[in-house]
Amino acid sequence: MAYDAVVLLSFGGPERPEDVVPFLQNVTRGRGVPPERLAEVAEHYQHFGGVSPINQQCRDLLAAIRADFAAHGLDLPVYWGNRNWTPMLADTVAQMRDDGVRRALAFVTSAYGGYSSCRQYQEDIVAARAAVGPDAPVIDKLRQFWDHPGFVEPHADAVRAALAQLDPARRGSTRLVFTAHSVPTSMAASAGPHGGRYEAQLHETARLVAAAAAPDLPYDLVWQSRSGPPHVPWLEPDVNDHLATLAGAGTTAVVVSPIGFVSDHLEVVWDLDTEALETARQLGLDFVRAGTPGTDPRFVAMVRELVRERTDPDGATLRRRLGELPMWDTCPTVCCVPARRP
Repeated sequence: MAYDAVVLLSFGGPERPEDVVPFLQNVTRGRGVPPERLAEVAEHYQHFGGVSPINQQCRDLLAAIRADFAAHGLDLPVYWGNRNWTPMLADTVAQMRDDGVRRALAFVTSAYGGYSSCRQYQEDIVAARAAVGPDAPVIDKLRQFWDHPGFVEPHADAVRAALAQLDPARRGSTRLVFTAHSVPTSMAASAGPHGGRYEAQLHETARLVAAAAAPDLPYDLVWQSRSGPPHVPWLEPDVNDHLATLAGAGTTAVVVSPIGFVSDHLEVVWDLDTEALETARQLGLDFVRAGTPGTDPRFVAMVRELVRERTDPDGATLRRRLGELPMWDTCPTVCCVPARRP
């Protein structure tokens, strides 16, 4: 199928202190998040001057994708739109329409299946096109990429680099801890057409990264960044609770790898580099946080490869992956349908 543009679709984040509360209200609208939790998260942003790193990271990725496309003869313009803050996706879709774009592919900065990480972005596209009107371009989302080498290999290299910062004499009591954003257990249960897709993909990514980076070390997959009302069950254990468990069991050093994320945005630099690091210090654990793909050339090239899968006649033969879970070029219509925000 012919496409005439690509749009980078991300979460968005505030870029001034006065943006923080309106941004968080956009994020949490209809979710029943307690006001005190909203105020707590707002303070996290103010700790960094009221600026989320994510928008600049998107600008950097956008520039890298454009340069990679040009270097490899892929003549497609690349746009950028967000779910929760400027540039809002509807505004971007309107610009695409005005530029004559008729059909585009969307690269979403989330590797996994599930409602918030995949299907909600599909809903964002539908809503943005409806807001623009009947002349809005058709936008098809690129596939999930949890096991693509361009995603797995940068994470594995980052784990190796983090391990190199630890005392090798403590190797026998060192553990890898992979983290991802927690979600309500009901949402996790309904992820994918048969349920459990979000957790299954993350377990697969953790296995692939651990096998590539440190096959001799034990590892765990745990959760971070819970934000919902306290009466709603979410995936556990939280990374901070898990660090306490590890310390009590004799672990002396940890490498924490945020495989749930593609860049070092706020939920990495606050929840891990600030809160989890402080927890580790209090427990006497050596702690190093591994990096994320960001603009690693392999990750940037992955975007081009995902586009080629959809635009080349032999796209299916171009597919690269490392894992064993089933995947689709496009999401099944029944994927994550029962899941809703709490």
